Amino acid sequence: MVSRASFAGWYRHRYVWVAAILVAVSAGAAVVVRTAGSQAEPADLQGQILTRMRTILEQADPEQHNHAGHNLQQVANGEQTKPAVICGVHVYGYEPSEASKLADVQTVYGFHLCGVAEQKRTWDWAVKLAGPVIMDFSTDPPGIQVVEATEDVIFIDRLRQMFPPKYAEPAQKEALSPSEMVDLRRRYDAAAGL
Repeated sequence: MVSRASFAGWYRHRYVWVAAILVAVSAGAAVVVRTAGSQAEPADLQGQILTRMRTILEQADPEQHNHAGHNLQQVANGEQTKPAVICGVHVYGYEPSEASKLADVQTVYGFHLCGVAEQKRTWDWAVKLAGPVIMDFSTDPPGIQVVEATEDVIFIDRLRQMFPPKYAEPAQKEALSPSEMVDLRRRYDAAAGL
């Protein structure tokens, strides 16, 4: 048989354990909330930068990307119109790096891949504009500088001239994420009427 004293002791210990577990769970939750809060701000800023880059590139003429221009026209309702430019972007970094809101960001170092969405033209045959890009958010309209080789300077050297070393290294290895590429292709197909 269980005596009343041992039964009361068991409950007493049980409440101590429950209290200890609640304290541990509460402390863990507080750490998670603080960590998530500190990571949410940069992720939100990163998302805002991606959206702004994509919007700027898609609204710019291909000539503004500093790529060889293409005078592509398509007929829509009997009128000549320029086809949409659909872009995917990747951010390597931005300056000042301690910026906490989009208005504070001056320069963005990234990569862009854009397709000129002519009607019924598949992605494989689309005119594409791609490469490392520097965007100056401090000017109106924002400046777009694409890394391209010159007669005297090969591409990799030009990249190292234009990008700070901490961003030049990833720019040599990284392009679009798989999810960004899927989104780019989906938006391209919709714009091209496929």
